[in-house]
Order: sequence, then C-alpha cells, then structure tokens
Amino acid sequence: MSISKQYLKTKPVCKVTFTLPAHRMAQIEQVALLGEFNDWDPVALPMKKSKTGDFTATLNLEKNKEYQFRYLVNGGTWLNDEAADSYQPSPLSYDNNSVIRL
Repeated sequence: MSISKQYLKTKPVCKVTFTLPAHRMAQIEQVALLGEFNDWDPVALPMKKSKTGDFTATLNLEKNKEYQFRYLVNGGTWLNDEAADSYQPSPLSYDNNSVIRL
C-alpha cells in the first residue's frame, strides 16, 4: 500500500493518492476508500482499478489536519494502510483505523 502527498502551493490543500496494490489480497473485485473525509460512506469513493490491477483514489484534503480512514474490499473486508502516519482505535469496533496527517 502507499500514500503519496503533493502539497499545493496556491491552495491550502494536499493532493493525496491512496493505492491498494493488487497483490495485497487475492481476488479483489472492488475497493472503496472510507474515512472522515467522506463520512465513512461506502459508496462515496470507489477506487479505480488500473491495468496493473492496483486500486487508486486521489483526493484534495485540507492541510494541517488529520483524517482516519480504511479500505473496504469486496464490500466486507476492512484493511488498514501500512503506509499510514499512525493508527487510532475505532470508536465502532476493536479495530484500529489508519490515520493520515497533512
């Protein structure tokens, strides 16, 4: 997994690209990126599958903030990002959420 951050000079936002590699899990058909930036809505941000089989999504997020997020794979499996800046306990389960700091 990877997260790339590109800070924009003309706006107070950071262009963030989230990538879930195809080899991370067998038989990935669909991936959604859920987090505080989209109210954890499972249909708000479906990730796009590339020719290599990786899934990506790019967002412009406000700088000087942090956001919790996770990947929802095939509608039922939750994954954290190994490249996250940190992890915080989820308020809804015993799992941790990935955190990105900008």
